[in-house]
Amino acid sequence: MEWLVIALALAAAWFWLDSMKCHDIAVATAKRETTQADVQLLDATVALDKLRLARNDHGQLGLRRSYRFEFSETGDNRRTGLIVMQGSAVITVRLAQLWVVN
Repeated sequence: MEWLVIALALAAAWFWLDSMKCHDIAVATAKRETTQADVQLLDATVALDKLRLARNDHGQLGLRRSYRFEFSETGDNRRTGLIVMQGSAVITVRLAQLWVVN
């Protein structure tokens, strides 16, 4: 019984650390893409929108995370962007109607 509690605690710690790493990657990606598109990243952060299990191109099962963020072209409006990650790899970045695929 003690081993089960330890295993669950270790799994929770791994998930938390992995989530923080992916969040940091998503924030850096949002900053880079908004800078390249010459728009302003609002609030300088991203928010986790979806978390699910999905297979990558090689058929391996892993976590797919979708992050949303807001940006503005003029400073007077808010538009929504999206970052999709499989594991710690960025799959897709969308700035409103502009798609950037890595």
